[in-house]
Amino acid sequence: MKEVFSIKEATQKIEFFCAYQERCHDEVITKLRSMKMNSEEIDGIVVNLIHNNFLNEERFACSFARGKHRIKHWGKIRIINELKFRNISQTLINTALKEITNEEYLNTFNTLSERHWETITEKNVLKKRKKFCDYMLRRGFESNLVYDKVKEIAP
Repeated sequence: MKEVFSIKEATQKIEFFCAYQERCHDEVITKLRSMKMNSEEIDGIVVNLIHNNFLNEERFACSFARGKHRIKHWGKIRIINELKFRNISQTLINTALKEITNEEYLNTFNTLSERHWETITEKNVLKKRKKFCDYMLRRGFESNLVYDKVKEIAP
């Protein structure tokens, strides 16, 4: 890999990077730093990307929330934490969560919880309940949903 990139080359590389999939500002800045760009160059390139619509935090947040929920079956808590980790503002996080309808969220939760309950081979009911709760909480579902569900499906 080349050590030094001109601003034009770096901009072109980052445009491809952003066109491939939605990126947040942090990912782009990290990538530019790895290309040995200085702060002024990074700022200029980021402004250019935003201006040309290659970089859009709101679009990233919405796409991230939809994808992680539909494909990886994450709950809202995990999605919120991951977006915060990427320095996405609370306003954009709230907008992103509106992408997931309540009906879709509960369907995913119910499907995932029933499927997971069946796969736990633990004979001891208390241990099975604990394994179930731990798994669903790790997935980022709200504790009240998880505990209500475990009462409903556990004998």
